[in-house]
Amino acid sequence: MYIVVDERESVAAQYVQGFGAEGVPARGLDVSDIRTWIDATPPQDLEAVQGFVIGDCADRTAFTAALRGLSRAPIIALNETRSLEQTLALFTAGIDDVVRKPVHVREIIARAGAIRRRTNRSDAKPASTPDKSGRLTVHADGRDPEIDGQSLLLPRRERDILDYLARNRGRPVTKGQIFKAVYGDLDTAVDESVVEGHISKLRKKLRMRLGYDPIEAKRMTGYTFVG
Repeated sequence: MYIVVDERESVAAQYVQGFGAEGVPARGLDVSDIRTWIDATPPQDLEAVQGFVIGDCADRTAFTAALRGLSRAPIIALNETRSLEQTLALFTAGIDDVVRKPVHVREIIARAGAIRRRTNRSDAKPASTPDKSGRLTVHADGRDPEIDGQSLLLPRRERDILDYLARNRGRPVTKGQIFKAVYGDLDTAVDESVVEGHISKLRKKLRMRLGYDPIEAKRMTGYTFVG
């Protein structure tokens, strides 16, 4: 999920629509709502954010610092004009990249992905999560998971759910958290049947290939990647 912040609602909506056309969930926020959103969003939901896109709004540097303290997701600023002083101020505040508009959402997604890859390398953290047996590998870069070195082709929603569970390995996540992370919709009431349906199909495929289920389900607790 991407978060788009711009004081012009129509501009934010345009980018949200662009992400949606690429099959990537996104949500637009007004700058006046960003601090409330930060305070109200659980840490696990913040971890599901793939990137922040900051357009025109007052005092971008101030809330950028707040975002950087809570999330490792790439923060990309969009500028109308070329200004060295403004660009340097944004980088100093913690912005990862500054892009001049107009820019296509595909380029934003590519830039955010490149930032995440550099971060993973610099932190010496694997971009993939293997299960305990080493047979199942869940990739964090959008590729299908692999079992015994062979790709397990999954629909995008099932792949995103498995990735989210793997990133929260050993920690139970609720259906609501999964819904928000995968669909990027923090306002609509959670449709638990949709989540249950995707996870049921995902677990069946994993059991058929692995002979065991790496996802544990507990009533009132949620789902945990235990493999």
